[in-house]
Amino acid sequence: MRAALPLLLAALFVPLHALAQQTADTVAPEAATATGTLVLSDRAQAALDARNAGDPVVAQDWMVVAANPLAVEAGADVLAAGGTAADAMVAVQAVLGLVEPQSSGLGGGAFLVWFDAETGALTTLDGRETAPLAVTPTLFQNDSGEPLGFWDAVVGGLSVGTPGTPRLMEEAHRRWGQANWGDLLDPAITLAEDGFNVSPRLAGAIANDADRLGTFPATAAYFLPDGAPLSEGALLQNVAYAETLREMQRRGADAIYHGPIAEGIVATVRDAEGNPGLLSLRDLAVYEVIERPAVCAVYRGMDVCGMGPPSSGALTVGQILGIVDNFALDDPTNADEWRLIGDASRLAFADRGRYMADSDYVPMPTEGLVDPSYLEERAQLIEGDRLDPGMALPEVAPGNPAWDHAQLWGDDQSLEFPSTSHISIVDSYGNVLSMTTTIENGFGSRLMAPGGFLLNNELTDFSFRTHSDGLPIANRVEPGKRPRSSMSPTIVMQDGAPIMAIGSPGGSRIIGYVATTLIAHYDWGLDIQDAIALPHAVNRFGTYDLEEGTEAEALAPELEAMGYEVNIRGLNSGLHAIAITPDGLMGGADPRREGIALGQ
Repeated sequence: MRAALPLLLAALFVPLHALAQQTADTVAPEAATATGTLVLSDRAQAALDARNAGDPVVAQDWMVVAANPLAVEAGADVLAAGGTAADAMVAVQAVLGLVEPQSSGLGGGAFLVWFDAETGALTTLDGRETAPLAVTPTLFQNDSGEPLGFWDAVVGGLSVGTPGTPRLMEEAHRRWGQANWGDLLDPAITLAEDGFNVSPRLAGAIANDADRLGTFPATAAYFLPDGAPLSEGALLQNVAYAETLREMQRRGADAIYHGPIAEGIVATVRDAEGNPGLLSLRDLAVYEVIERPAVCAVYRGMDVCGMGPPSSGALTVGQILGIVDNFALDDPTNADEWRLIGDASRLAFADRGRYMADSDYVPMPTEGLVDPSYLEERAQLIEGDRLDPGMALPEVAPGNPAWDHAQLWGDDQSLEFPSTSHISIVDSYGNVLSMTTTIENGFGSRLMAPGGFLLNNELTDFSFRTHSDGLPIANRVEPGKRPRSSMSPTIVMQDGAPIMAIGSPGGSRIIGYVATTLIAHYDWGLDIQDAIALPHAVNRFGTYDLEEGTEAEALAPELEAMGYEVNIRGLNSGLHAIAITPDGLMGGADPRREGIALGQ
């Protein structure tokens, strides 16, 4: 299949007409960055060479895939020593927070999907950030009741929610880990104290965001020493981060939520010059990780399972796949198949915008949204009795899924940006972990806590408006509420056993990245590395985004003839996946970022 891939890609994509493309489109996604100057071990270099050659990494016993080779190696060492996937995740996340601080860390949140080999159970842990208890629904509105500009809301304390990642790390380890907690933090401590070489990706991100990183003295001192952005290859130490992790070795996650580090977080947020926030010590003290049932949708006889509300990921991925499940997809060179995928996505995003939010605060038709009969009805809108068959749907609207109660909501107007990271792990015991972790926008709120880590800007994932057309918006800001997310950590199940772990960063485009990669693998027969590397075509709100600089651009004329508006732009995913096959594990890492797969 690989030999035919360049020809296949040259005829592969489809666009759409814009209704109200989100303001998020005006902000460039994280740019792709070369990995040529990364300093790697022999095994990491071999994995990177395989990825760049388009070959999946093959293993029999265990595997870990993540966004930075240093983090992957930390996880691989844990797995090789007999640790579980939960143990390895702790090590990986601790290193990612140091070497990839623009995307995730102790100041952010995460969603985790877990398959337990011993019990056969599938579950999820919600480590999403929460809104401070002092917020009101008009948090992101000015005195006239109009929404703030995005950057006016992001940079500073106003956007900071209660971090969830430290508690999630601890909770996953408590449930499923078996290695010593403190030992799992040692690799990150060593790197923080001895220093690590700034990667090309981190150096580029700092240079691109230097003005905002210079807003606050502590952040500027770390990323812009002597007033200039850190350069690629520079040795960077973070003694404060090492001290934070040592405190976590002694006290667990309580080190972040109670005591001096917690006090430093709150002071940083509330004293942020020009844009103070509302986070309090009470918010940190009462934070809890929540176990939630996985949300699953049927696709080609498989169960595609992931994180339910407050994430929209599993529901919207499930809706897209459930709609196209009504059609045969067997030819990725056929633009009409991309029309089916694109319109299925538009329909799913229409439902997402109206119904999806934190279900602890608002009622949701969760089961109805992925009911096969409802998705068949939605599919009929694409290929039913139409006057213009073969053309893009002229417009889409939310559907009417089955409810177990009555409720009316207005359409959401929130934004979501693409700085996130994904980890996929399979251990030697057969446990499977899929976790997406984030601080939201690149470098989050740009506030550096005294503990050596950045604080999130997750509150800007809420709708800035409270009502639409006189109806309340489900994803409005409320005290203690978790903002809606698009993070889509996914485990695919067949006959009660896991067959894939996958996920990606990318803001609301995460959903399309994951859905189309699954289609590429299961319908079009691409191996997991080729499926991940496939040029992107993503449709959410009307316009069909095509990945610039790739063969995807060639389909623009054909898609425009179908009635779509096309936008050729950077689409920088970070897909990391492990396919679990009868012949062993096959891992793939996104060539658009610096990640690799390692296994044994």
